[in-house]
Amino acid sequence: MIFGGLLPDSPAVNVLVIAAATALIWFGSGWLEESADHLSSHYGLPAVVQGSIVVAVGSSFPELASVVLTAAAGTFNMGVGAIVGSAIFNILVIPALAGVASDGHLETNRTIVYKEAQFYMIAVSTLVVTFALAVIYAPVPDGPALAGQLTRPLAAIPLLLYGLYLFIQYQDVGDHDADSPDDVPVAREWGRLVVGLAVILVAVELLVTSVESLRHTFGIPEFLAGVTIIAAATSLPDTLVSVRSAKAGKGVTSLGNVLGSNTFDLLVAIPLGVLIVGTAPVDFAVAVPMFGVLTLATVLLFTFLRTDLSVTGLEAATLLLAYGLFVAWIVAETVGATSLIKGA
Repeated sequence: MIFGGLLPDSPAVNVLVIAAATALIWFGSGWLEESADHLSSHYGLPAVVQGSIVVAVGSSFPELASVVLTAAAGTFNMGVGAIVGSAIFNILVIPALAGVASDGHLETNRTIVYKEAQFYMIAVSTLVVTFALAVIYAPVPDGPALAGQLTRPLAAIPLLLYGLYLFIQYQDVGDHDADSPDDVPVAREWGRLVVGLAVILVAVELLVTSVESLRHTFGIPEFLAGVTIIAAATSLPDTLVSVRSAKAGKGVTSLGNVLGSNTFDLLVAIPLGVLIVGTAPVDFAVAVPMFGVLTLATVLLFTFLRTDLSVTGLEAATLLLAYGLFVAWIVAETVGATSLIKGA
């Protein structure tokens, strides 16, 4: 229902709501980015920490909400699929669009390549190991052969790794020597940050609700919608924030947002859903192929980032082509043309 049933649930109304929600996300992400930039300058945070922590955590709230809601509703696998699909979208599409926005030459640095990107690879591996431990030590009775229960102790593993990530970022802040401007209205900027987050959350909820309604109207399968449409919808704040940063010549902040957002989604959003509901089933046969694609996408981006420490126009086009191939594969899985994902 849209606005509690105040508006008719028709395709035309849903399209209008999607357009309005997109506009709200545009404004909300603008407030989020500007306030984060001013606050980071005030507190003397490096650009990479600004992107990977301050902006990334804020723009990841929609993914966090989706996991918590699906875990509470007993459809945790759909939430995990949306998170992984969002991560693949972030890795392949957002850097490509940011590269285009920066005139086909998105600058990066060694910190992004050798700290953020490599730590993100560790995050992916840690979540796969956590899922494997769930299958080994907490199998689902009478469930699929590779289904396990994620418990609170298992959920603590990725959370502890994120604690290490925060510690590393804290050390970087301590090593960073920056001038802190005195004319930043701190209270006002924190207020803009909170308002920006609230606008993004409300808008994304409307966006996802309308997309879900259109999915039912046109008969789009749940799995296909989860890893593509819903994933792209919840990634819209990350996309707008990263593109804005790239257009402003802040390639490091743009890429830091992408990698930091994905790290937060994998190490915090998924475990937090488990902590709230106690246990959540996960199908290893569905999760591993998706994580395999995510790993390949991450390796592709890592290769491009390390080559001359920039993303060129040709590399951006290659990333978009890779995402197109991913969507084509998911469609093929949905219609039964391929069967690499067991149990989807």
